[in-house]
Amino acid sequence: MENINPTQTYSINIEEEMKSSYLDYAMSVIIGRALPDVRDGLKPVHRRVLYAMSELNNVYNKPHKKSARIVGEVIGKFHPHGDVAVYDTIVRMAQEFSMRVPLVDGQGNFGSIDGDSAAAMRYTEVRMSRLAGDLLTDLDKETVDFQPNYDDSLTEPVVLPTRVPNLLVNGTSGIAVGMATNIPPHNLGEVVEALLLMLDNPSVTLPELMKVIPGPDFPTAGIICGSGGIVSAYSSGRGVIRIRARVRVESKGNDNREALIIEELPYQVNKAKLIANIARLVNEKRLVGISDLRDESSREGIRVVIELKRGESPEVVENNLYKMTAMQTSFGINLLAIVHGQPKVMSLQEILNHFLGHRREVIRRRTEFELAKAEKRAHILEGLKVALDNLDRVISLIRASSSPVEARDSLIAALEFSEAQAQAILEMRLQRLTALERDKITEEYQEILKQIEKLREILSTEQVLKEVIRTELVEIKERYPSERLSEIKEWMGDFMMEDLIPEEQVVITATRNRFIKRTPLDEYRSQARGGKGRKGMGTRTADDAIEYLFTASTHSYVLIFTNKGRVYWLKVYELPSVGAAGKGRSIVNLLNLAEDELVADVLPIDDFTQDIYAVMVSRKGYIKKTELEAFSRPRSSGIIACSVDEGDELLKVELTAKDSDIILCTRFGKAIRFTESDIRPMGRTARGVKGISLRKGDEVVSMCVSGGDDRDLLSVTENGYGKRTELKAFRSQRRGGQGVFNISTSERNGSCVGNILTSDDDELILITEKGKIIRLETGHIRRTVSRSAQGVRLIEVDSDDRVADLSLVETKEEAGEDEEEL
Repeated sequence: MENINPTQTYSINIEEEMKSSYLDYAMSVIIGRALPDVRDGLKPVHRRVLYAMSELNNVYNKPHKKSARIVGEVIGKFHPHGDVAVYDTIVRMAQEFSMRVPLVDGQGNFGSIDGDSAAAMRYTEVRMSRLAGDLLTDLDKETVDFQPNYDDSLTEPVVLPTRVPNLLVNGTSGIAVGMATNIPPHNLGEVVEALLLMLDNPSVTLPELMKVIPGPDFPTAGIICGSGGIVSAYSSGRGVIRIRARVRVESKGNDNREALIIEELPYQVNKAKLIANIARLVNEKRLVGISDLRDESSREGIRVVIELKRGESPEVVENNLYKMTAMQTSFGINLLAIVHGQPKVMSLQEILNHFLGHRREVIRRRTEFELAKAEKRAHILEGLKVALDNLDRVISLIRASSSPVEARDSLIAALEFSEAQAQAILEMRLQRLTALERDKITEEYQEILKQIEKLREILSTEQVLKEVIRTELVEIKERYPSERLSEIKEWMGDFMMEDLIPEEQVVITATRNRFIKRTPLDEYRSQARGGKGRKGMGTRTADDAIEYLFTASTHSYVLIFTNKGRVYWLKVYELPSVGAAGKGRSIVNLLNLAEDELVADVLPIDDFTQDIYAVMVSRKGYIKKTELEAFSRPRSSGIIACSVDEGDELLKVELTAKDSDIILCTRFGKAIRFTESDIRPMGRTARGVKGISLRKGDEVVSMCVSGGDDRDLLSVTENGYGKRTELKAFRSQRRGGQGVFNISTSERNGSCVGNILTSDDDELILITEKGKIIRLETGHIRRTVSRSAQGVRLIEVDSDDRVADLSLVETKEEAGEDEEEL
């Protein structure tokens, strides 16, 4: 309201007043605080700080001044806000880890990447950086408009006549009312190249621009994952990019230990908080495989050492760090800035165009200023030349005058000088009358005429103006050379870690005391039947023994079924990689197992395909089948795979398709064969149905799944004997029967410990409770006709040892044939 009478009461609509007042406040925040100008890339407080430093002659080649003095100058003349806000602005402009090219040259403590605060303003000193000086170049040549300060006592620039594309080079972030900006920093040389490209071709496409400016370039370097988010941001003004820390693997001596070395961090990540978070995750056992963590950073750069436990896969630990910590962050790009007094989201081309438009305007106004100055000087020189040519007359007119005013008027009347020319003649020193000085005046006049012609050409010819812009941009690029810090790598989305893990066959072994490991299959060389074997998995205690043995690809999924009927989900590469004689690591560190829960079976699969079933059997002979898809999303705490009666436990799990035959084998050497169709599909929580009737003391030791009679049943006893029997020797019968004799369990043989289906080209691994392992070709094992035969010796077992388990492995020849078929 205008002309308000303070003694009168007015009636206003509060709703309209709130709208009006809030709109005024919002625009004040948007224009006057939070958002940068597209032309110089500065918010008002940054612009005022640099202008105040310039006014104090606090430039890059002058001594530093106390920060408190600069802060006082800013808040006293231009920015009537708190001193803390202004000092924080100065601090950020001086931090090399915040600005791609710092605008303030600081002396003292200006904070660290660990989040340490800067020293108080009375302790630190600052001056403008050299690049900041280029933001204010030509400010005194009427290149930009000035506006009154907050109390109308002084003026300040509306925008700086910058030669540096600061908005993109240093980026910015800010939260206004109902909008926010988040512009990442870029490489100065790349941005200049893009400007030069656009100067030559204003309709240049985004793909062409991205050949010279591929993406942001952060002062803390790091790795930008993929260019999809960059393309989105540059085309629409909004996009999200992923930034990762740079990590390399370093070997630690001869003890097979390795360490991850963090050398670069994502932009704006606090290093101290990151290290503390990693330590917390390790203590909570959410991050496994890490034995030590320390910060060895120095003035030379960042170096965070993460030492791994023996046998740990660096790729797996690194991937978990990316998932759980700030070693991988997302940066939401929002190219929002003030354009002609209004906030606007822009594409990369628009930002570059606005900067070039600003440079055109600045150069035009500078040229007009310099032209007016040159023409004024040429006018004076013309008068001096005329005066020198008529020197005697000029001197006589001056001598005849009684005052300077009369002399000036006489010169104007007699020789038609302008007032400015007459005044210049009166102020001319006598030394200018010498022949040498007269020649200098003539030379200066000729130079001024050339300058005027050049300046007029700039104003009248667009191409010449472009060449001026080009020359100044090239000078900036050459003055501040900088290599790209952030690497941009191809990104395939949320890729699985197996992309970083070589695919290979591994042997997975686990002990009764719940220690597990994986070992490359190549470490077990093939031997002849009856050999001594070699040292296999070591055990932690005398009462520990090898209990389970499996083979799988490192790229396979792993469903871990426990004796309590629960199932857990892992990847093979997440298991610790340990040599053949290594002891592995406790499964407790990998899974959330209950106190009395043991691993029953590991089921390696490629994917959770429909119409595939998981068939489970318990030691008491109960069997069930459930669709594999039911186990595709287990929780970290596991899910129920089947219900198990007290005194019973889950023994074995196999994948089956339709029309398969199931063979169950017992410790007393009995076996039963029946078709899969005898078992109806059941839910996860079902117990199952009876698969075989057992005698007292007997229990199921293995389950085999067959699609026909083309393979043999290989049975192995605890004393190291085994035999092959043709599968057709086992007639199919209804489930629930007692089965038929399979192998003799005499005193020589001992009890049956396991059975597998095999052929002549397969290879077998046997392992004893003491950890001895042998690998042999099953073709060397004689096929027998009688189902109750005792078999032949497969491995020599010590008197205090026994065979614990067996597994079939794929031969190299078969693997090669498969690859050729593919």
